[in-house]
Amino acid sequence: MNTNGASDTIVKEIDIKAPAERIFEALTNPDQRLKWWGAEGQYRGTHMESDLRPGGKWLTRGIGRGGKSFSVVGAYREIERPRLLVFTWLPDWDSNASESLVRFDLEEKDGVTRVRLTHSGLTTESSRAHHQGWPQVLGWLQTYLEG
Repeated sequence: MNTNGASDTIVKEIDIKAPAERIFEALTNPDQRLKWWGAEGQYRGTHMESDLRPGGKWLTRGIGRGGKSFSVVGAYREIERPRLLVFTWLPDWDSNASESLVRFDLEEKDGVTRVRLTHSGLTTESSRAHHQGWPQVLGWLQTYLEG
């Protein structure tokens, strides 16, 4: 998994042995996303809503460490199925959080898809610190799709 990026941006890449369409569906379908996004003892999504269209809203609720509930909300900015998904991200676990932008670029070649996640607009040290879990999230996605 590669790591690059400017100070307000986190960039992670992973190769997943699955078609881009299947990965896109796992990222956007509420039923699928709840199956893989999270792990016991860390956090687990319990509810997701998704109006998959530019300007459409999305929401995820869940239970974090110690049984504390959390939510993340946003709106879809760009959707080019199955190669691009861009949405805003505003979590409630960081009281100083401001809306940031998450971008998934999917590039498929010979049955393997390179997934590049770019999380930008993390303008404070606190917001960057609260969003270092992307490698783990991409690993859960990989396990779900390859397992």
